[in-house]
Amino acid sequence: MSDRHNHTTAARLNVYIQGQGFPILGLHGHPGTGRSLSVFNNHLSKRYQTFAPDLRGYGKSRCNVNFDMNDHLTDLEALLDRLEIEKCLVLGWSLGGILAMELALRLPERITGLILVATAAKPRGSHPTITWQDNLYTGVAALLNYIKPSWQWNIETFGKRSLFRYLIQQHTSTTYNYIATEAVPAYLQTSPAATRALYSAIQSGYNRLVDLQQIQCPALVLAGEQDRHITSDSSLETARHLQNSQWQCYPNTAHLFPWEVPQQMLSDIDHWLEEHPQVIDIKKF
Repeated sequence: MSDRHNHTTAARLNVYIQGQGFPILGLHGHPGTGRSLSVFNNHLSKRYQTFAPDLRGYGKSRCNVNFDMNDHLTDLEALLDRLEIEKCLVLGWSLGGILAMELALRLPERITGLILVATAAKPRGSHPTITWQDNLYTGVAALLNYIKPSWQWNIETFGKRSLFRYLIQQHTSTTYNYIATEAVPAYLQTSPAATRALYSAIQSGYNRLVDLQQIQCPALVLAGEQDRHITSDSSLETARHLQNSQWQCYPNTAHLFPWEVPQQMLSDIDHWLEEHPQVIDIKKF
């Protein structure tokens, strides 16, 4: 592991590996774990080998000391070395998409392509002020949904009045099942250190737009039209700054759109992979 980027010791990340074939590295958002990417990996691992680490401070990659966003990159480079992955495609959701772009800037010779989900190189939100009632309803909705996933009464009574209304547009049982099985456990396993690292990066005014021209590999940029956490406009701005990108925006969806329109999204990813065989075929290099 080279020291030229960072003197921090890499954390040994917990990682979920599925399937065989060309490696796809999946990076989750905040709060999240490698398991939060099952909607992608259960599908992609039928043809490729998927690697989904718990980032430092998330899931089973425990970390109680303060760190910064660059430490995630140090960890991921060490992970690629440890698993002897020479080249890979990177899929990143939200925070994971930011890290995916950072990896492509840091290791251009190893990253063959990017699938960027609900993310931006200069992220902007349009989230209204959160009230105590929002937090209360969200807590109740999440708890009831965890006990009895996608219970219609809970969705109507609490879900649609909770902060979920900014994360999703389609209050369907599929979406609420994902929230119960993947979002709530991930939230409970996210360390304060991970939250601090993210917020300090946001407060410092994170903006990598001008650097995106250095990224040569193909990119697929996916967004939810009603996303309040990272607006679709800021995702579109990112797509426009990338040399070789394709843009897709899903109407009537928000930040958790992979859980709202999974079939549509996965077929768009498959189509993009068919059109860009070089990102998943080692022989093309």
